[in-house]
Amino acid sequence: MKQYDVIIVGGGAAGFFAAINIAEQNPELKVVILEKAKDGLQKVKISGGGRCNVTHAEFIPQELIKNYPRGEKELLGPFHQFMTGDTIEWFEKRGVPLKIEDDGRMFPESNTSQTIIDCFLNEAKKYSVEVLYSQNVSDIQSSDEGFHVQTKDKNFQCKTLLIATGSSVKFWKLLENLGHTISQPVPSLFTFNISDSRIKDIPGVVVSHVEVTVLGTNLYSEGPLLITHWGMSAPSILKLSAFGAVELAKLNYKFQIQINFIRQSFEDCLDELKVFKQDLAKKTVFKSTQFDLPKRLWHQLVLASNMDEQTRWADLNKQQLEALSGQLTKAVFDVDGKSTFKDEFVTAGGVDLKEINFKTFESRFHENLFFAGEVLNIDAVTGGFNFQNAWTGAYIASKAISK
Repeated sequence: MKQYDVIIVGGGAAGFFAAINIAEQNPELKVVILEKAKDGLQKVKISGGGRCNVTHAEFIPQELIKNYPRGEKELLGPFHQFMTGDTIEWFEKRGVPLKIEDDGRMFPESNTSQTIIDCFLNEAKKYSVEVLYSQNVSDIQSSDEGFHVQTKDKNFQCKTLLIATGSSVKFWKLLENLGHTISQPVPSLFTFNISDSRIKDIPGVVVSHVEVTVLGTNLYSEGPLLITHWGMSAPSILKLSAFGAVELAKLNYKFQIQINFIRQSFEDCLDELKVFKQDLAKKTVFKSTQFDLPKRLWHQLVLASNMDEQTRWADLNKQQLEALSGQLTKAVFDVDGKSTFKDEFVTAGGVDLKEINFKTFESRFHENLFFAGEVLNIDAVTGGFNFQNAWTGAYIASKAISK
């Protein structure tokens, strides 16, 4: 049986970050990472299209927490301990400067996730962190001496155990055996599958700012909208999928959304259309794109309002004006299913947050059992926020462990 001071289960972002910080803060501790795969940091590798979206340029804790559908309240204190600025400093100290993009996402200046991976591997080697691959943990037992960890062909013993396995249903079952409650896992970041004649032939169209409501719920979001080959995506949709993860799962991903493409009321839009009817009388509605909408979308909304390509503004009747105003401000679409957003596998679910001491990220049930990352019931919208949760939790846990 191999004996360590600290065992970290999970060779991903949170696991490596915690291990490096523990070993740096207390070099006397013997630290090992157990990773079930043949190599680690695979999620880091594919994150941000292979560039690794390290964090987000939001430097106010009260604003940062608003990006976490689950964990908002619990993360406020931790973000005051280790925040975005601390993440930037941590990587820059290790020769990895970060850059801010227009949308606030932050990437390594190298534009490749391999820079982050190399940083972690080099730092782990520098601080003598042992990394064992192909170690799929099958059992964990707690005792007065610490923890007994079993893999397929090895046994390990440690005083302190940190779990950083991400969203793993199999591993959550092991944690249930230790007495922890697991919130039912459901997908948290996905696009909407929509089959509708209005968007069928216009994939690639982007509307810069829309308002989206899930009918029959309190779910609402706003932001850019992308029309895809299978339906709709972009931040306005992804935010709904994150904040509505549990509710939309209960609906079996079959529901209706209402979109306001121009962020005006039906009445205000109707008034503007009546002005266009006078000012653009001789022009066709089809060719007179308004409200800064993409032409292809405008064409589809016009055709859906009981008009054809030759209909002139002057010839519009009351019903057609109201129909167009309705398409612009409260268009309803049927959602039938979901699709994963790129390679971003994010799950709502995990260890119940009431069972964690967020001053240290330690279990309230077992002394010296710590957690970091998505193994907890914490998840975020896309944009580097899930990684920031991982860095913050891993750093605070490492600080407690290394004392």
